[in-house]
Amino acid sequence: MAIATINPATGETLKTYEPLTDEALEDKIARAAQAFASYRLTTPQQRAGWLSAAADVLDTDADSVAELMTTEMGKTLASAKAEVGKCAKALRWYAERGPAFLEPEDKDAAAVGAERAYVVHQPLGVVLAVMPWNFPLWQAMRFAAPALMAGNVGLLKHASNVPQTALYMEEVFRKAGFPDDVFQTLLIGSSTVEKVLRDDRVMAATLTGSGPAGQSVAAIAGDALKKTVLELGGSDPFIVMPSAHLDTAAEVATTARNQNNGQSCIAAKRFFVHRDVAEEFTRLFAEKIGALTVGDPTDADTQVGPLATESGLQDVEDYVEDARSKGATVVVGGQRLDRPGWFYAPTLLTGVTPEMKVHSEEVFGPVAALYTVDSLDEAIEIANSHVYGLGSNLWSEDEDERAQFVRDIASGMAFINGMTASYPDLPFGGIKQSGYGRELTELGMREFMNAKTVWVGGPSSGQAKGSTAGAAAE
Repeated sequence: MAIATINPATGETLKTYEPLTDEALEDKIARAAQAFASYRLTTPQQRAGWLSAAADVLDTDADSVAELMTTEMGKTLASAKAEVGKCAKALRWYAERGPAFLEPEDKDAAAVGAERAYVVHQPLGVVLAVMPWNFPLWQAMRFAAPALMAGNVGLLKHASNVPQTALYMEEVFRKAGFPDDVFQTLLIGSSTVEKVLRDDRVMAATLTGSGPAGQSVAAIAGDALKKTVLELGGSDPFIVMPSAHLDTAAEVATTARNQNNGQSCIAAKRFFVHRDVAEEFTRLFAEKIGALTVGDPTDADTQVGPLATESGLQDVEDYVEDARSKGATVVVGGQRLDRPGWFYAPTLLTGVTPEMKVHSEEVFGPVAALYTVDSLDEAIEIANSHVYGLGSNLWSEDEDERAQFVRDIASGMAFINGMTASYPDLPFGGIKQSGYGRELTELGMREFMNAKTVWVGGPSSGQAKGSTAGAAAE
């Protein structure tokens, strides 16, 4: 893929970029390593101040950067503005709480024969972030905010179709007053990622993206013995039981599937509806999907914009045609729109069966697959048969059903009577082929930190008195 801004609402190429030369890439990595040598010595309070300043920059630039994201990947302008606000909130969240996360943790010194025992969390160094285009500011920021608070230095390899947003990420931190080269954007193609990751000055990597991309980064990092965090695909289940408030569930289901033009890893994609309420829920769901306004993403009335890429549009069309040819019913939608750009009508499929690709693969577009089930057990069994395990949703007023769902659903996140979302206050991530590791909260910050054990002895400590028998065995 060329490094270029192509407006998905029109198909027009607006700006192209040349990838970094080998010499320019070497210079950026060298500067990142040099920046870490001094940045790691800054205080948590200094970093918190810079993060707060970065949030102020986003507030000032909110309208222009929202327009930029809409132009580059087609999200509605309202969605883009909300994304900017979410990034500012995350920066302030870490600015307020980050210093406390970095305080030494005292342990039971007497239990280990010490005068004092504690753990300090220290940054690893230069971290490579490989990020996708669908939330071009937020997904990069949910790495950057905790990483910079921790004292790490970031190198961002963003998706090739959002180069201007990628460059803006670097500008945010420069405007905020961070030391030079603490966060840099690398305009490089995917084929260059291995070279960066294998560089001895790069200590770890995080990737949000596809399964194959995650496998590639994990294999390279494993060979080089470097830490990784992976947030990969998802095909989240959305389970509706008879006790649910159906109209509310259908309203949220419509948003959950079609948010960001249907291009979200944590979008609900598979809908499991109990037979007792399947007819009514399907009617409500279809009505709400059919009422969505599809159009120019800069228009305030638009709810669903174009797919981000022409190949993405073709993929969605192929998934629907495959399901239709194998017996699925297209209740609403089911076709690309006859207009410039890469638009596909929000779609509801019923009668989905295992031989259809929509059953076992992730559809990255506004297509909902609905199943009728006879029990919560059946819904969970089918949901868990998928290779992904990112988010999940249950709609039920029954406490026993809620407890069973939390206990048995194979996912990194479980939302009850609400749609899966990301918050700085909650860990974010999945299991199985949805990846490993966690983003956000203190867990996300500590993924790229060394938890260093510190044991301090003295005249009165056990080891000083020769009591070493217990310490001899690992």
